[in-house]
Amino acid sequence: MTPLLRRRVLFASLYFSEGAPIGFLWWALKFLGAPAIDILRSPRWPLRAWIASCQTVMGLCLLATLLVDWRADFTAIAALLLLHAAFAASQDVAVDAYALQIVRPEHRGALNAWMQGGMLAGRALFGGGVLLLDQHIGPSATILLLVAAIWSSLAVLAVFGEAEVLTLAGTSPAARRREFLSALRDALRRRSTWLIVTFAAIGGAGFESVGLLVGPYLLERGFSQGDIGGFLFLPTVLAMMTGAAAAGVFADRVDRRVAGASTLVATAITIVVLGSGAATADWLVLALLTVLYFLIGAMTTASYALFMDFTDPRLGATQLSAAMSATNLCESWSAFAVGRLTTMLGFGPAFAWMAALSLLALPCLWWLPTPDRSPRSA
Repeated sequence: MTPLLRRRVLFASLYFSEGAPIGFLWWALKFLGAPAIDILRSPRWPLRAWIASCQTVMGLCLLATLLVDWRADFTAIAALLLLHAAFAASQDVAVDAYALQIVRPEHRGALNAWMQGGMLAGRALFGGGVLLLDQHIGPSATILLLVAAIWSSLAVLAVFGEAEVLTLAGTSPAARRREFLSALRDALRRRSTWLIVTFAAIGGAGFESVGLLVGPYLLERGFSQGDIGGFLFLPTVLAMMTGAAAAGVFADRVDRRVAGASTLVATAITIVVLGSGAATADWLVLALLTVLYFLIGAMTTASYALFMDFTDPRLGATQLSAAMSATNLCESWSAFAVGRLTTMLGFGPAFAWMAALSLLALPCLWWLPTPDRSPRSA
């Protein structure tokens, strides 16, 4: 197995373990704890150690819930799940920073495609497959299966993990903190930092809105709950995986600003067509949604590769998680906005307006400098 394929398998596995809905929370404020990962990592405690320790605690927290009566001691269950979620968020930050460190810039598009594929597979399994099995194997066996999935990536990390480049040269936490703060001040002065965060906070408004309300939208059009569940469980996941794979190749061959802009425009156009009501037949509605989910996978992959291009390696956890957190904020404000618009205008016009709002992110890409793809690691 080539080093490149090893890395892709490694990060697909790590993102697969993050796909559990109970263990993977997209916290909008998770970047606040990211500086600790940047500052405290050292030759004795690299990012691999952060990832492994977080996954270990995540699994232990879930195992501990087996010893508690879920109905009688809700406080203990809530505390265990909150601790689990906190370490899941830290693991997410460390995994992204690790990817930035060991994968060459020209391979980041394909890497993000593999990461998205792993995450989507995990969500499909934990969000649908395990829930279907729960009635047959029971909740305890379901939790054990979940822990096994989380800890399975530990074995892959042990076999395929590589030493990363230590970008903060300080030999003590105090020295690394000073170097980190200097790099952070530099990043905050750069226009590209704010353009990336703004793009992340706006660009996904269209597809986030449709994703949030696609179930009620299809119900209003007369689809049954069974039909909707079947469509959202497998076809949409496969469409996003395919879109991610296509965008991974595309984003590694062209300027990533072009990849981000083209996928954003295509996504917005598809949503506007969907919202216009031009698709009257049921099969055409589902076909448009399938195209949209393909584009969601593509835009997410292209965007994340772009975020990596403009992240200072010295701030790998902090700066990259800030961009990711901005996408979480996009989901939050989009949910509020599309809810209000739907109440006033209905689903179709609300989707179209949110797609138009997402296009306000385009100037952020035009004003960005050319991404740096100079190799920083093997």
